[in-house]
Amino acid sequence: MDAAADDDRPGRPVTVKCLVWDLDNTLWQGTLLEDGEVALADEVRKVVIELDSRGILQSVSSKNDHDHAWARLEALGVAEYFVLPEIGWGTKSEAVRRIADRLNFAHSTIAFIDDQPAELAEVAFHLPEVRGYPAERVLALPDLPEFTPATSTVDSRRRRAMYQAGFRREAERAEATGPDEEFLRSLGMVMRVGRATDEELSRVEELTLRTSQMNATGVHYSDARLRSLLADPHHEVLVVTLTDRFGPHGAVGVLLLARHPGMWHLKLLATSCRVVSYGAGAALLNWLADAAAGAGAHLVADFRATDRNRMMEIAYRFAGFDDHSCACAAALTGDAESRAAADDGLQRLHLVPEPRPAPTTMRLEAPVLFA
Repeated sequence: MDAAADDDRPGRPVTVKCLVWDLDNTLWQGTLLEDGEVALADEVRKVVIELDSRGILQSVSSKNDHDHAWARLEALGVAEYFVLPEIGWGTKSEAVRRIADRLNFAHSTIAFIDDQPAELAEVAFHLPEVRGYPAERVLALPDLPEFTPATSTVDSRRRRAMYQAGFRREAERAEATGPDEEFLRSLGMVMRVGRATDEELSRVEELTLRTSQMNATGVHYSDARLRSLLADPHHEVLVVTLTDRFGPHGAVGVLLLARHPGMWHLKLLATSCRVVSYGAGAALLNWLADAAAGAGAHLVADFRATDRNRMMEIAYRFAGFDDHSCACAAALTGDAESRAAADDGLQRLHLVPEPRPAPTTMRLEAPVLFA
């Protein structure tokens, strides 16, 4: 799953990626073990549905009998909205921690809501980055900036369904016997690389915002900047999607390429962490190297080390990129953008590409670049 990548634009609070609900007297009215019957207010149901439509995942941390509480959520028609529910008798901080760990989300992107001040305090003590809200603020949540993502895309609106499919996919993978490559082939994966359209630009911007472990430079490209690149015949703005028999993974990668005589400049590569173990990053870099080899072009890739993207450097090195200085990079030394980048810890990795075989675990569909 995606590692948390905070939207750190100036003046904007970190967006909540998952809200963890208490049940008794928070999600529903009443105490299940005492009252037997509990009710879900229409206004609260609307909050659940609205947050889901914004791509904010929702889970549960409740001190209750699991089967009884889950049956009640199903009867109320909202069980489908909650991923990785933690219903039992342990501490709520540990429950919230397990949810964050399973989702691979930073604690700063997790929110917790409860009617009991003691429970809010217990979570705050052990998980100080998790934001806590008293139950009386339920109806106000959709109006808060931290619950209002900067972008709304096709993928964000179906994020819960994609995560739920991912959990089923991982469960089957854990049960599979034999080589992992055999399981990957059984998924029937199809990777599609396509030129971004105006409609898809928000997906590209969202990926540069949300992806940190597999973002080669840590740079965020604004909508305006992306639109200017779309109109430039010397640039390619590419969106990568992945599907398999469990359903779509959604947009899992973005590439920004600039063409120079005899050289392609990979200005940005960002891929979703949730598809690294499926070989998506390696397949993408091998495809790009093969395409560049066919065009007789060297590849120069920008890389700026951050505290989180070591995995991306490993991916580049494994694909054959090195620190070799080549005359082909001379075209990148004169512009103001490059001079500023050089002062900001940017490395430029080089590859003389050769033809590469197609991946064995997925079908890859892609355009001819700069055609």
